[in-house]
Amino acid sequence: MRTRLLGFTAALVLAALGATVPVAQADVPAVTGPACADGSGAVQYDSTSGQWICIGGAYDGELITKT
Repeated sequence: MRTRLLGFTAALVLAALGATVPVAQADVPAVTGPACADGSGAVQYDSTSGQWICIGGAYDGELITKT
């Protein structure tokens, strides 16, 4: 009898956690990384200089100093 009660209690706890976790994850805002000044082109990290640079677009090869 105790085994059934323990199993039932564990199932209820897991069901309650499963119902609340996706809601909590949906409330977290997305964090964006660095972007090129005009929004065009891709951003690439240059590990030799330790800087982010724009690849393509109007600012090709320029360093990104702001996020």
